Parts: sequence; C-alpha cells; structure tokens
Amino acid sequence: MTENKNTSVKYQITIIGVLFFIFGFITWANGTLIPYLKIACELTSTQSYYVATAFFAAYFIMAIPSSIILKKTGFKNGMSIGLFTMAVGALLFIPAAQTRTYSLFLLGLFIIGTGLALLQTAANPFVTVLGPIESAAQRISIMGICNKIAGICAIYLLGSIALKNADSIKEKLLTLNAADKAIELNNLAARVIKPYTILAIILFTLSVAIYFIKMPEVHEEETNADTEASKNKTSIFQFPHLLLGALAIFFYVGVEVISYDTFAGFGEYLGFPLDTAKNFATYTGYALLGGYIFSIVSIPKYISQQKAMYYLTILSILLVVLAVFTKGYIAIVCFMLLGFTNAVMWPAIWPLAIDGLGKFTKIGSAFLVMGIVGGAILPPFYAKISEIINNKQIAYLMMIPAYLYILYYALMGYKIGRKK
Repeated sequence: MTENKNTSVKYQITIIGVLFFIFGFITWANGTLIPYLKIACELTSTQSYYVATAFFAAYFIMAIPSSIILKKTGFKNGMSIGLFTMAVGALLFIPAAQTRTYSLFLLGLFIIGTGLALLQTAANPFVTVLGPIESAAQRISIMGICNKIAGICAIYLLGSIALKNADSIKEKLLTLNAADKAIELNNLAARVIKPYTILAIILFTLSVAIYFIKMPEVHEEETNADTEASKNKTSIFQFPHLLLGALAIFFYVGVEVISYDTFAGFGEYLGFPLDTAKNFATYTGYALLGGYIFSIVSIPKYISQQKAMYYLTILSILLVVLAVFTKGYIAIVCFMLLGFTNAVMWPAIWPLAIDGLGKFTKIGSAFLVMGIVGGAILPPFYAKISEIINNKQIAYLMMIPAYLYILYYALMGYKIGRKK
C-alpha cells in the first residue's frame, strides 16, 4: 500500500512539474515581449509594461471563478480546461501580429493568464497537500526549478526570434519614411506568429492528453479536511494569516516580475546594447534555480521556511540598495541575485498562509492566486516612477517597501489569528 501511494505521489508530482514548466515558459516570455512590443507597436515604456498588467490581472479577476470551476470539474479536468483556454489566447497572437494591434496582444495575454489562473489554483494546493506541511517548501521548490528552467528557455528562444538584431532595427527605423517604417514594423510583428502558433498546438495537445490520461484525483476530503483551527469557522475572512499572506504574495510577485521583466531595460539604461541586455533576465533565472536548490537542500532540515524567508528578505533589501547605487556589472550582478533571494518566498509564503484552512483550502488558494495581481500593478508603477524621475535605476527603490511587508509577514504576519 505504501509503495503504491509513493508511486502515485511521484506520478502526480511529475504531471504538475510539466505544468509548472509551462507556467514558467509563458510567464517569462513576457520579459521578451515587453521590449519587443515596445518597438513593434511604437509604445512608451509605461505602455509596454501593460503586457504584465494584462497577463497578471487575469489571476485577480479569475481566481475565485477558477475555484468554483474546480469544485465542479475536479483538479484534472480543470487543468485540461486551463490548457485549452491558454491555447486560445496564444492563437490570438496571429491576428494581433498581422494587424500590429497592441490591444489584441493584450487580450491574448489576458486569456492566457485566465487559463494559467485555473492551472495555478489547482496545482499549488495540489503540491502543498502531497506531503507534510513542514516540507511543502521543498516540493514547491522542485516545481520552481521546472518553472525557471522553462523561463530561461523562453528568454533564449523567443529572444533569439523576436529581438534578433534589435539594436540595428531600432537604428534603421530612425532613417525610414512612414511607408517603409510601417513595412519594417509589420515584418517585425510577424516574428511571433510561428512561435505562438506552435505554442498553441502544444497547449491544445496537452489539454487533450491530460483529459484522457488516468491521473489520481485529489479529493475534497484530502485537501479540505477540517482542522482544529477551521472546524468552527464560517468564513475565509476569519483567517487573517491567509489574508495577510495574499498581500505578501501580491508584493512578492510584483517585485519578482520587476526583477526579470525590467532587466533588459535596466541593462540598456546602464549602457549595454539591447542585443546583450535582452538575455539578462536569464541571469535572474539561474539565480532563482540556485535559490530553489538551496530551499530543497536546507528547508526544513537546517532552517525553517519562515526563517529562510526572513533572512533572505533582508538580503533582498540590501541587494536593491546596491543595484541602485552601483554601476555596470556590479549593479547587474546585484540585480541578478534578487533571483536567489526571491526563490524562497513563494515556497515559504504559500504553505504558511494555507496551513490550517481545512475546508476553506480551495477558496484560500484562490485568494492567494488573486495576490498574483501584484505582477500586473507593480511593474507599470515602477515604469511610471522611472519616467517621472527620468531614472530607471533610482526607481527600483520602490521595491523596498514591498520587501519590508514580506519581512513583516515572515516575522509576525503568518501567526496572526493562529492558535498557539
């Protein structure tokens, strides 16, 4: 019985690992789309960061509807629906590129984000309950490795297609008349048609495959079993540690998205050519991988997930200060290392926030997924600040209040309302 159970758990983790690979590829592709669409659709910096807004806003809007869908469909079928929805969003990139219509790109990204909201709402609690809550950070970190390897692949693959010879194209556009410039921009916009068509085919194929394969379902009583803390509660709002955790997710996702989606622009600001800076976000990806490996090895064997988040949040604040007040490769390395310190935060916040929810686990997961909207709000906020003060480097100081709140959650927030 134990052997069969272990096999079942490994099988489920493998399936979820594939899904987290997809999460990472699509999410990190936005880091390439931001500078790419800024050129192709002739956008301001703030407008270009609406890529993140459209994508991550879907998490906020669709999180609770996703939890309702999962109650009706179960995790497996819900994942299949999510993948199909993402395929539809990817296909919208075809008419968007053909007409060079930014609003259509944003609609496609919103639909992709809608599918991902459904997948995330299912996948994260799924991983959390597959073992002891004390080691949940380890399992989520394994998923994070799948996620970030995919992200690195996305930046290299899509960057090599969409932003190939970007610097020379920007210089050439300055010399063209209106008609020739339109032709050049149309050719540039068409570069994303093939990769997003292939992506849509892959997503649709996976949707069908997950629908038909035999995958053990995590039943209501497994994820939502009543606990001492939850059996007398009547509302999710009676769990302040969960609500504070959702806000911690908001700030964490916001600063993490800033750390890779703005990296190319930061590199350009420091004097690096875009053909070089376009790959800087991969450095963040490698640092994130290092952080996840650290989490797997050390949590909870050598340090608790709460203490790891506390110490690495302090280090994050220090790295932001150094990235702001240094130049060249020193600033780049400091900014890159935010990947390492950020890596522990999602794996630590999620289980701390969801612990003890009992029958409220699914709706609690939806609240945490809603916190992902931080990725929609904070990057454009950063862009607006950088435009107002005309300094992309100093503007990163806006990340410090976000880290201070995460520090509060690591110290006290996760305990609020909990029985000793």
